Amino acid sequence: MAKLFGFSIGDKEKKSPSVISPVPQNNEDGVDNFIASSFYGSYVDIEGVYRTESDLIKRYREMALHPECDGAIEDVINEAIVSDLYDSPIEIELSNLNASDKLKKIIREEFRNIKDILDFDKKSHEILRNWYVDGRLFYMKVIDVKKPEDGIKDLRYIDPMKIRFVRQEKKKNKNDFTVKNNDDTKVISPEIEEYYVYTPKPSYPSNSITSGGGAKGIKIAKDSVTYVTSGLVDRNKGTVLSYLHKAIKALNQLRMIEDSLVIYRLSRAPERRIFYIDVGNLPKVKAEQYLKEVMSRYRNKLVYDANTGEIRDDRKFMSMMEDFWLPRREGGRGTEITTLPGGQNLGELADIEYFQKKLYRALGVPESRIAAEGGFNLGRSSEILRDELKFSKFVGRLRKRFAHMFTDMLKTQLILKNIVTPEDWEVISEHIQYDFLYDNQFAELKETEMMNERLGTLATIEPYIGRFYSQEWVRKNVLRQTDGEIIEQDEQIEKEIKDGIIPDPSAVDPITGEPLPDGGMMGELPTDPEIDDGLTNAQVQKDTKTAEI
Repeated sequence: MAKLFGFSIGDKEKKSPSVISPVPQNNEDGVDNFIASSFYGSYVDIEGVYRTESDLIKRYREMALHPECDGAIEDVINEAIVSDLYDSPIEIELSNLNASDKLKKIIREEFRNIKDILDFDKKSHEILRNWYVDGRLFYMKVIDVKKPEDGIKDLRYIDPMKIRFVRQEKKKNKNDFTVKNNDDTKVISPEIEEYYVYTPKPSYPSNSITSGGGAKGIKIAKDSVTYVTSGLVDRNKGTVLSYLHKAIKALNQLRMIEDSLVIYRLSRAPERRIFYIDVGNLPKVKAEQYLKEVMSRYRNKLVYDANTGEIRDDRKFMSMMEDFWLPRREGGRGTEITTLPGGQNLGELADIEYFQKKLYRALGVPESRIAAEGGFNLGRSSEILRDELKFSKFVGRLRKRFAHMFTDMLKTQLILKNIVTPEDWEVISEHIQYDFLYDNQFAELKETEMMNERLGTLATIEPYIGRFYSQEWVRKNVLRQTDGEIIEQDEQIEKEIKDGIIPDPSAVDPITGEPLPDGGMMGELPTDPEIDDGLTNAQVQKDTKTAEI
């Protein structure tokens, strides 16, 4: 394990002491810094909930198999990933990137190559579900060592139970930076080494998360693996958690309630009879013998076999409707048979429904989605429950976190192909966004309703445009158009006027709505026609000559 497997990307130059701090970086991967020659012997223990990360992942996967939990997970995944026959579930968005069109085109092509290698259009549901359930996702980036400029050749999924991210503080050496405080005490900032340890056949001991039991691990360079976490970290123990972690207690409670309900109904559903047998003054032994004889004589001897559907006489099996036989001494009321009624409230499911709702709340899914008969209101967006709005925002956060996988893969691809440098990537990555395919009717309803409200406000304020409000102010504050949208719309309107798609507003009378004649003025009232006063042509010519003189 002395040599790293894979490749490394980044600046190999030593950092300046001016940026050194004794406080380690605040990472969200749930890995603590530790000092050791290796990571052997490191383990977690959270009050008996789990001992190792392997146990924790197993628990998550078992939870995902429960019907109610699986239904909630499917609601989340189906909302986050929309499968369409024609469109891809995710596309890259570079509108905010200040770069040339050529570079944007190259980035889009490399992003499509990564999706093709992952076969994301077909396996998107599976990939996102694995990340959501396990709380972490690992992909090995395979390249051609002889031709690294060809980029990523393959992306191979790694089971999180077989790999561990390690952040190791090296032992004190000459490369450590020391900073003196005011009281001349030295603060050591040790050198940090980050890598992955892959164990193909892990055999974890009870107190270790690493390659115990003699199994050896392979050290893999950090840049060779894509590692995406859920973003949830147990701050006390430093362990990455899944979104299912907060539902562990709710699911266990639901399971116990369901099991106890089944046991109660099986035991309390049938009616039983109580036989009081008069044994007179018989001694105890004789009374017990007499009671057994009566029981064998009158008890139900027929047994129903559920496997074959047959009814047979077999006294070796106890019937669920077993009756009670009790002796009664002389002086009582003699032999008596009474009936013990079954459970009266067997149809109540309020406790089951409560814990189902509690489970859905723990998973962030609206409670209204539990009921199969519950429909979705396609009316006004204001009529939609607040839980649906919260759920939509939760899914948006999931998408943003999951997209870190594509960011890391795209970074490796662009740097290996010498398209960008590591320094350039730090600037470019801040402006790269991802557009997920939406299938949320609520978002469409909300957008339509907001547009109607804006247009209504515009109609109200239109008489005051030019007097109290400028046209630019109205477009920015009423219609909520950005500077880019204003420029884009103006260019499009000008183009459509030139092509004759829409009429020119300057050539249309705003009063009548009719096209203006050539040389006419907007809003000009038509002049009255000249009235003939009966003058002859000779008189007109005479008047004209007189005027000329």
